[in-house]
Amino acid sequence: MTSVRLDKWLWAARFFKTRQLAKKAIEGGKVHYNGARAKTSKTVEVGAVIRVPQGWDIWEVEVVALSEQRRGAPEARELYRETAESEARRAQEAESRRQANQAMQHPLKRPDKKQRREIKRFQRGE
Repeated sequence: MTSVRLDKWLWAARFFKTRQLAKKAIEGGKVHYNGARAKTSKTVEVGAVIRVPQGWDIWEVEVVALSEQRRGAPEARELYRETAESEARRAQEAESRRQANQAMQHPLKRPDKKQRREIKRFQRGE
């Protein structure tokens, strides 16, 4: 395989569930190819670095192989290699999100009628 479109490669590497979602992310400027915004029809080359958003995380991967076909997840992981900086950054961000969630205290029960009135007064600025 000599050339593959960027949207097809992202779909085949299982970063997006459909090619349409990959296309929207690329056109929205969320996907960067070698540090610059890319077009959907950009041809992917082995060795290129692609930044792809995935939920809360941003993956920075190096293209190792090309494929136009969507295969199983283990085969899709062989198409790219995540950079060390990206792995470290994602782990650090995941840890900070985990700590932030632990710091929040969730109420043990729903507010009663009096507490709801107080919340509404507070929201209105009374």
